[in-house]
Amino acid sequence: MTDHHITIIATLIALVFGVTLHEAAHGYVAKMFGDRTAEQHGRLTLNPMAHADPLGTFLLPAIMFFSGSPFVFGYARPVPVNESILKPHRLGKFCVSFAGIIMNIFLAILAGLLIHINPAGETFGNDILVALIRINLVLAAFNLLPILPLDGGRIVNTLLPSRLAYEHSKSEPYGMLILLGLILLPALLQPLGVGFDPLMMLLKPIYNTLMQVVMLFVVW
Repeated sequence: MTDHHITIIATLIALVFGVTLHEAAHGYVAKMFGDRTAEQHGRLTLNPMAHADPLGTFLLPAIMFFSGSPFVFGYARPVPVNESILKPHRLGKFCVSFAGIIMNIFLAILAGLLIHINPAGETFGNDILVALIRINLVLAAFNLLPILPLDGGRIVNTLLPSRLAYEHSKSEPYGMLILLGLILLPALLQPLGVGFDPLMMLLKPIYNTLMQVVMLFVVW
């Protein structure tokens, strides 16, 4: 098996693991605040197939990986949450929205600690741990973007006053189109000789900051 094949497999394992626990975290925190919707739909599970989305979990990451993108990310099917029954309501919405991001950061820290405490050298297990750090920090950075329906958009919406939150929520139907445009724009501009990648410009500072946070826990 070549190094390239090992990288692909390690990246896929890390991505599936990261998006699975990301979505499960939303469901578990929602349950803590009184909403059992995810549990009723069988989504309080660590079974990746219960959360996997054919486009977001497999196709999109594959396209980004093979196109040479500096970042590879994906997503799973969102866990159903009934925000109206969360108690206390605003705190519940905030914590549920933040849960997936915190889970990804935690997984990156855990993977970093495992490498630091017991360095495995050039092994497949070490490749997976490195991939777990990178993928989970990319997932956290991506979800921190203040665009609905991403977690960052929901966090911002929760913190806004009611009137502004209502106006902000109107942007949600266009959120995925905005993200798709940001992803495709560099490929569309490349034939024109224009190297402009706004998504990477947004993600890199967040990713680098999160990496510095992880290193605070890993290096001592």
